[in-house]
Amino acid sequence: MKIIFALISLILLTSCTGNNMKPTDFKDQKPRLIIEEYLSGNVKAWGILQNRSGKVTRQFSADLNGVWDGKQLILNEKFNWNDGEIQERQWTIDKLDEHNYEGTAGDVVGKAKGYSYGPAFKFEYVLLVPVKGKEMKITFDDWIFMQDEKVAINRATMTKFGIKVAELTVMFVKD
Repeated sequence: MKIIFALISLILLTSCTGNNMKPTDFKDQKPRLIIEEYLSGNVKAWGILQNRSGKVTRQFSADLNGVWDGKQLILNEKFNWNDGEIQERQWTIDKLDEHNYEGTAGDVVGKAKGYSYGPAFKFEYVLLVPVKGKEMKITFDDWIFMQDEKVAINRATMTKFGIKVAELTVMFVKD
């Protein structure tokens, strides 16, 4: 009984010690990441997927192409995974005001919420991820940080029931 109580306590403590970082923490920093400008045109990306213990389980390269019409960004993504899988996604991202965005994609549950301040862009969404022939709902806490006009770094934490299951690190380079 004591072991079960200890395990439950540990799970509750680790799931409650989340990241307290907020997009507004970056409001006065530069360079300013305007996501619809940065992702317009061609962007190359390379990334790694790590399991909850930090082991790299997959790698990928990706080609992104975005078109901004003044209100909406249509972003096409093509991922080439190192195991041969090719994955494509099309995002539709609406700019609500200077700092707030909403996005949809075919494998996103509901709407993604985006927040932009200074060099940071935070995107929160639930993605249907194929796992062993089934689709699993995984929550993404996705952060992009602009380094300069060409380079941005993305760090996403993936959770299920509030427990981290994986992390994704991506480097973007704008053509």
